[in-house]
Amino acid sequence: MGCAMECKAAEDCRVAVMLGEGFETIEALTSVDVLRRAGVEVVVASVMPTREVASAQGVPVTADAAVADGDVDLGGFDAIILPGGMGGYENLSACEPLRAALASRLEEGRLVAAICAAPMLLAHLGLLDGRRATCYPSCEDVFPAGAYQPDDVVRDGNLITGSGPAKSLPFALAVLEALAGKDVAVQVASGMLAC
Repeated sequence: MGCAMECKAAEDCRVAVMLGEGFETIEALTSVDVLRRAGVEVVVASVMPTREVASAQGVPVTADAAVADGDVDLGGFDAIILPGGMGGYENLSACEPLRAALASRLEEGRLVAAICAAPMLLAHLGLLDGRRATCYPSCEDVFPAGAYQPDDVVRDGNLITGSGPAKSLPFALAVLEALAGKDVAVQVASGMLAC
């Protein structure tokens, strides 16, 4: 199943990268970096009570917005990205507005991307039924039968999943390609010496 590009140009795209305490640093910040290099408007959004969020590696990040402040309209983004990390996954899972937004987005054909442990949230919400996805090895135990694919990055229509921290760059480039097209993704990858 294919998915049309979400934006006419990278500069027209708005993406939310959701952070929960204990997120994987490289997964979150690689996505932010790659998308901003292309001119995508990226909003780093905290699901914690404050904008200050610490990664699994103890790296403090100040988010642009916090869901708890009421200043994040999750319906107003062309894509939502969920970094992994077990702590991050658990905190993302506890955010009711995020859970509701994920279900409606996938149903509406809008882009959702999750990497590492984060695809487990989609599985727990029943959003991987009839889908193909990947995740960090051992997290697939909660996937429905037939969903797990042992690949680095899997795109199934409006769902993109990645397997783990070392695959953060190809994951972010796949999200960029889905949003702004292959040419833009190749241009950014070339500038980063990734191809």
